Parts: sequence; C-alpha cells; structure tokens
Amino acid sequence: MSIRRTKRSNENSRDPVSPTLKLDPLHAETRRHFFSRCGIGVGSMALASLMNQSVSAAANPLTPKQPHFPAKAKNVIFLFMAGGPSQLETFEYKPELTKRSGQPIPASFVEGKRFAFMDSSHRNDLLGTKRSFSQYGENGTWVSDLLPHAANIIDELTLVKTCKTDLFNHAPAKFFMNTGSGLFGRPSMGAWITYGLGSECNDLPGFVVLQSGPRGPRGGAVLWSSGILPTTYQGVPLRNQGDPILNLSTPQIATEAQQRQVVDAVRQLNLKRLVETGDQEIATRINAYELAYKMQTAAPELMDTAGETQETLDLYGIQDANESSYARNCLLARRLIERGVRFVQLYHTNWDHHGGPSENLEKHLPDICHEIDQPSAALVMDLKRRGLLEDTIVIWGGEFGRTPMGEVRETTGRNHHIDAFTMWLAGGGFKPGMVFGETDEFGFGPITDPVHVHDLHATILHQLGLNHEQLSVRYQGLDFRLTGVEPSRVVQEILA
Repeated sequence: MSIRRTKRSNENSRDPVSPTLKLDPLHAETRRHFFSRCGIGVGSMALASLMNQSVSAAANPLTPKQPHFPAKAKNVIFLFMAGGPSQLETFEYKPELTKRSGQPIPASFVEGKRFAFMDSSHRNDLLGTKRSFSQYGENGTWVSDLLPHAANIIDELTLVKTCKTDLFNHAPAKFFMNTGSGLFGRPSMGAWITYGLGSECNDLPGFVVLQSGPRGPRGGAVLWSSGILPTTYQGVPLRNQGDPILNLSTPQIATEAQQRQVVDAVRQLNLKRLVETGDQEIATRINAYELAYKMQTAAPELMDTAGETQETLDLYGIQDANESSYARNCLLARRLIERGVRFVQLYHTNWDHHGGPSENLEKHLPDICHEIDQPSAALVMDLKRRGLLEDTIVIWGGEFGRTPMGEVRETTGRNHHIDAFTMWLAGGGFKPGMVFGETDEFGFGPITDPVHVHDLHATILHQLGLNHEQLSVRYQGLDFRLTGVEPSRVVQEILA
C-alpha cells in the first residue's frame, strides 16, 4: 500500500482538505448524503453499510503501514537540546581558535552574514574555549571534559559537525529543525513519520513528547504539531507529575461500565457524522476517545518505574524514581520504545549561552551538560543491551550552534550560529564511531560535506524506509513535505 496519501483539494471548496466533490448544480445532494438521510428502506441499509466501512476506516488511523522500501529502523528518539548547545565547548576541538582568542575574526568570514544580536560591523573578537579536549574511541574522536559519558560511548555515535540551518532566532529555528519550515502550521517530523508509518502501540500515542528544564521550549506546542495533517498525528505531551495527561482519569462519580457506555454512544454519533461528511478529523476524534480510554491503564503503568532495577536507575543517574528530570525522561523514552511508540521527543531547555547571569559558558554550560550527559549515554547503552538500538534512531542536538566570536554581557558567552554546528546520531543503521564533515580553523563554516537540516531530515526518513520526496500531502493546491521544495539529499556517507 502506498504511503503517499495525498489529499486532493478543491481550491474553490471552503474546506481545503476535504475530498473534491463535483455536484450537479440542480441536485446539491450527493449520493452519500441521500442515503445517510433516508430513515427507512434502502436508505437505512446503505447507511448501515457505510457505517460498517467507516468503523474499519476510523478504528485506528495509527495502524502500522508499509514503508516505501525496506527500512533499517522502526523508531526515533530525538533528544532536543533547546537553546542551541555550543559545539565549540563540546565536540569541536579548535586549537587555532584558542591560540588566536581575543583577535578580530577575519572580515571575510562575517562579510554579508547576519547574527541574532550583532552584525558584521559590530562583531566581537574570537573566543577560544577554556575546556580541555581529549581523544576517545578507536578513531581518536575529540570530546571535551564537559561530556565524559558521551566520550565513553563515542564508538556508538555518528557525529555530524557541519550541520547547517537557515534561521538564527530561537523559535523560528526550532520550527525549522522540527518541521522543515520557519512558518506556523507545518507538520513536525514526528507527525510526518507517524503519518507515514503509523504506530505499533495500540494503547499509547504514536508520537510522545517529554519535557524537562526550567521552562518549556520557545515555540511551544507548534513544535510537535500535526499542522495540515489530521490531529491524530500530533505529539502528545506526557507529564511527570499527577495524571500523565490532564483529565485522563475517570471521575470518581462514574463507573467503568458507565464510562464505556458514554464512549460507545459518542462513537456512534461520530461515526454517523463521519459517514455524512467524510471529514477525517472526525475519525481522529473517534480514535482519541478510544485511545484515551485505553491510556487510563497504559499511561500510569508506563510512568511507574518501580519495576526498574537499581542498576538501571543508577545507569541513568536517577536519584529518585519519582523525580521529574531529564534522566527519568530518558528512561521513559526507552520504555515507550519498548511498547512500540513510533516517535519520542525529549525537550531539555535553557541551552542559551549569551553571557547573561544564568546563561554563561563558565558556570551554566557545565551544569546543563552535567544534567544531560549521563542520561543520554545511558539511553544509548540501555537500548543496545536490550537489542533495541539497531531498530531505533537516537538523535541529539539543538536548533543551531554558537559563534566562534565571543559575546560579552555580564559574563562571556557566544551568539547564535547557523553555518556549522554538531549533532550526533546513534543506532538505526548509522555508521558508529564516525565523524562526518570538517569545519575551518575557527569552526565558523564547513570546508567539506555540509549537511543542511533538510538533508538530515531526508536521511532519517530514508532509514525508516520513507522516500522524502514521496511522503507528501496536498493542501490548498500545493504539495507539502518535510524537506520542502529545495533539492535535498540522503547523506549516504554516514549510513552503515
């Protein structure tokens, strides 16, 4: 079955995603409308037949679907470091930058460039890092002292040092990394993947979002939105405290049998409306009621980590099994993958490093690296020892990187940088222990193998058996896809 479920719209229709209906102007009723509104005889029989078909169609829009071609991976965990981690303090060893720290950057590097909080006429000087770097693994990959646990699993990681994006402010850049566009209303990568492949989990959402840090990511729920796709494909945030999802628990005044009766009655009403209109959002609504009913048991069981061994909790660095933290979210990500959830995204916020009192390179960056280093490495190790890493792509990175020029405020920091930054991937058919791409002596831009965000998206989809050019949807007369309309490529060099 083809996955290109392109929605062909009637540009003159009020509903831009509804199927095109060519109506006789003298007979405004369609055949389906006629049958569904007849109360007796052939009308009621036709309605029953149509409802039976709709029951099957609406049973679960997330039913697993066949990929375009054989896949190397089935699931994705995206560890999103919201705010833009500095590649120059983590994975980019640049001794020449340190040697020339305090000197002006050559004008040729910044000519015509735009930065978030400075322009080429008011640039700051080069800033070398104060972190120490050492070589690890079979290939002698450089990693800083801020990430000792990542260093210990470096042979499992594929480092891409020449990632490039288009937008240099936080919220638009987050949109771009997650949806392939800086505009509102586009489906996120998790939505596209669940749209293309469905989910292998019947009692949890196909796309789950977990958050940690002092606040939510800039951009909010748009980052995991389904956009122009049916809302059944959007990300569902799970909470660490109280009910995993608000209003999930059955009210105390209602019995389970009474709740089942309500769900069944609402389902029948929704099915009747679905037959009349063909609106897929009604199918989404039906599935949402059924999924919520199942999640009343599945979600609390997922969040209850009491059955995990102390060795596993220690591996992730979890001090309290009930705490709300990035470490616990990494453990929950593994548990979600075990249960067949297709796409899990963790947001850990507050990676901004401009040099303010709470966002500086000397104190803040080491603290936040300490928060994520052990759990991220533990997730990769735990997936591997359970036989899950081969089928799971783990992605680590933010919306952009940081400039080799310093930014002096109350303390020293770095500005937003879009021309070259580092992300890593593990599992899912990527080459382990590989470093891909090379930047110049300051880490400003790529000198070999640039990887645009759309190239990264195309490569991830490819490993899941999806052709990024075929996974598209028609909306208001245009074909939309995760990788946009500009040419994008699958980065074959980083694939095993």
